[in-house]
Amino acid sequence: MKTEWRIFFIVAVFLFLALGVYAWWTDYEMGAVDWIGSMGLALSGLLCLMCAGYFWFVSRRIDPRPEDRDDAEISDGSGEIGFFSPGSYWPLGVAAATLAAGIGLVYLEWWLVAAGLLGVLGASGGLIFEYYTGTRKVEH
Repeated sequence: MKTEWRIFFIVAVFLFLALGVYAWWTDYEMGAVDWIGSMGLALSGLLCLMCAGYFWFVSRRIDPRPEDRDDAEISDGSGEIGFFSPGSYWPLGVAAATLAAGIGLVYLEWWLVAAGLLGVLGASGGLIFEYYTGTRKVEH
């Protein structure tokens, strides 16, 4: 986790530096600061800073992973990493429901936004509980 928080912190610093240059440049060229781009850079920097803070907090609470240790060997990272679904159609349902909600938001059709959000909730529930019910149920 140490590598991740450092990367996010470096990107956040870059975005804040780019914010300063961008605000100065647009003020110099256009006579006024471009607030849309400035806010986009500021919010992106804050998001990266938030992710860096989370990874820094987690890295202090867990044991160092092989990726974080300088003395680690390649074999230290071997073994089971986790379980990954071999195939699922639920992400397609989440994407379709999100698309419906987004189109409803663009055209201000609130019934379509509501239907899309309900679809996102239903498809997300199906994705989460896929291996707890039905034919793919995993026995413990």
